[in-house]
Amino acid sequence: MTGAKIVACPTCGKEVTWGPQSPFRPFCSERCRKIDLGAWASDSYRVPVAAPTDDFDLPELSSTRSE
Repeated sequence: MTGAKIVACPTCGKEVTWGPQSPFRPFCSERCRKIDLGAWASDSYRVPVAAPTDDFDLPELSSTRSE
């Protein structure tokens, strides 16, 4: 055994050997790679962001200012 790392395809879950013999890694195939790319392009995946704060939620800065 060469100690090659085995990962799961993010799209279908099939086992993929992480190495040069798997050109689409971490995906098992070009099809799974394109499915994932299409999901990103259509905004199916989104990175959560924190809601913007209002000016009223900020701490008072007047006490730290030098005048």
